[in-house]
Amino acid sequence: MVVSLKGDKEFEKLLSVKDKALRINLNDNIYGTFAEIGAGQEVARHFFRAGGASGTIAKTMSAYDKGFSNAIYGEEHDNRFVTKSRLTKMLNHEINLLENRVSRDDNPEKMFFSFANTVATIDFAKKFKGHGWMGIKFQTDSSEEYSEIQMHIRFHVNDAKTQQELLGIMGVNLIYGAYYKHNKPRSLIRYLYDHINPNSIEIDTINFSGKLFKDVDNRLISLDLIKNNMTQAVMFGPDGKNILPAAELYKKNILTIRGSFRPVTKVNEDMYEKSLTIVKNDKNFNKKNSISIFEITLSNLISDGEVNEQDFLDRAQLLCSMGKTVMITNFQEYYKLSEYYNKYTDKKIVLTMGVDNLIQVFEDKYYKDLNGGILEAFGNLFSQNVTVLLYPMLKKDKLIDSNNIVVNNKMKNLYKFFKDNKKIIDIKDYNKKLLKIFSWKVLENIKKGKKDWEKDIPKNVSDLIKKKKLFGYS
Repeated sequence: MVVSLKGDKEFEKLLSVKDKALRINLNDNIYGTFAEIGAGQEVARHFFRAGGASGTIAKTMSAYDKGFSNAIYGEEHDNRFVTKSRLTKMLNHEINLLENRVSRDDNPEKMFFSFANTVATIDFAKKFKGHGWMGIKFQTDSSEEYSEIQMHIRFHVNDAKTQQELLGIMGVNLIYGAYYKHNKPRSLIRYLYDHINPNSIEIDTINFSGKLFKDVDNRLISLDLIKNNMTQAVMFGPDGKNILPAAELYKKNILTIRGSFRPVTKVNEDMYEKSLTIVKNDKNFNKKNSISIFEITLSNLISDGEVNEQDFLDRAQLLCSMGKTVMITNFQEYYKLSEYYNKYTDKKIVLTMGVDNLIQVFEDKYYKDLNGGILEAFGNLFSQNVTVLLYPMLKKDKLIDSNNIVVNNKMKNLYKFFKDNKKIIDIKDYNKKLLKIFSWKVLENIKKGKKDWEKDIPKNVSDLIKKKKLFGYS
């Protein structure tokens, strides 16, 4: 039986956390379980306090002891508990129990759900600020399959009690959103911050799945997280699914190429392949412990003051088709990207960039807002484990590399210092024939229907552009 969940818009604008919990409780057909690990039963308590919970809550539990938790949900291969895998197991286990223990024949209109979170709040020494996974597996029609929302949060406040309170509020917002905002998932993520200071908690990945969200492109949801300042960086894999940056970057060697990739050209391909060759030649290279990332800054996605979403999806589709991991960030300055990486790894970080990018790095105008100015920025950018690989360029048939690049006069000595200390290294085994290829020119030729643009980009990329009619191809 389909149960209407439509609500009055004006009424919804006034809903407090208590009102949201009460509205769920007063719906006779919403029925489920709460399983919370690591931060108390902060979400469930809102529903108990709101009143009328007996018809909504089948069970609440907190499996705090690790051994007891493993006995219920099974052990994780890495013996960790605050993981996506653990969240998924919790959601599936609890919904299966609900299905087995509550008769559908006696409750034909009940819409089941399981809500779960697994969280580590700030430690006593305040070294680790805390993070966690939360999600809901639910149905809005008692006869249909389940849909899911899973997300990862990161706390930015330094008090365990405040973190618990934030978790409780966001959990209520998630459950309420799942039932009353599921038809607008891109709006739903904004409602997750109702009654929450956006600076206090970060959502750095979220995935929608199941029948209700079959038309949702999670890459656009990721983009919204950046646009709405809910996080600084998002990542998705070759399959287009959102992945948690922290998990992918943790203690990894990182190779990053920044670009517009509009579209991917043979120059981009050459930059990557030659950079990877240099990285692999390191005697300590370990393929299993390394990741390559194609990074696009938000500013590279903006056209006429707005993010062109179709253009973004076109680029994402091409990179994914090439088997690349893509990261979207709001780090216009390279030092912020380096600083971000260093939060998660102490291994080697390699930034591949072109000559124009490196010239901009040495422009002091980008660092005026920093108390320590450019020296503070370079302390992050050229930290001990960071190396810049420089891909040359042709300028009026003159080859420009690290030896003849022209930087701001005030920065010449600083540039020399980093170059002499091998923090800036030339990519020498490049394909000189490719240096006259520019993505903006390729894009222009695609849009104008000119011939021979295919020769400047990888064949699988040109085939996909023509097949999917990307970037205005017709």
